[in-house]
Amino acid sequence: MRTAYHEALEKTRLDVVRLGALATDALHSAVAALEERDVDLAARVIAGDDEIDGLRRQIEGACIELMWKQQPLAGELRQVAAMLQINTDLERIGDYAVDIGKNAVKLVDAPIRPAHVEIGRMGHEARQMVVDAMRAFSEASGELADAVIARDDRVDLLYHRGIEKLQAEMQADPAVVRAGTLLLFSLAVLERVGDRAQNIAWHTKEMIGTA
Repeated sequence: MRTAYHEALEKTRLDVVRLGALATDALHSAVAALEERDVDLAARVIAGDDEIDGLRRQIEGACIELMWKQQPLAGELRQVAAMLQINTDLERIGDYAVDIGKNAVKLVDAPIRPAHVEIGRMGHEARQMVVDAMRAFSEASGELADAVIARDDRVDLLYHRGIEKLQAEMQADPAVVRAGTLLLFSLAVLERVGDRAQNIAWHTKEMIGTA
């Protein structure tokens, strides 16, 4: 019974890692679609959200089953709880990628270039935080988790710098207000990705007992 339980626990852990890969790939593609004005790529990001949602539901069901099927030990319970929480954060990151993809479609002919407000750089920083947070989870590394938490200031700095540039653009030319507002939303979404990466890092620390 315990062998089967541990096999199910490991399978669920690998599914969480796979969900992390799907979410980070979606985020990368969404930012690229926004920067390159690639409507087809944006559409693929939007369509791919069904796979992320489906895997999220599968992981959630597996975690619930792991909790009631057999009384988990303290360490196992922390791992299941962490997977449930990380599962939610990753699903939200997938939703953020869809939001950026939808904005990419709306901004295909916009006069403001995303590079002007460093959306590509901010997207890279936020995505790398998620990648490293998932590595911390996979390796059960408190040190890696701490490094992710400390890096959120970089994303916040880019976020505030981008807002200042967009506000200056919109004040100088009212014709770019609509496009500027959509880019503001995209910046806000990427800032939230950084927050979700921090969440994953904290859940990892709680899982290994270092929080």
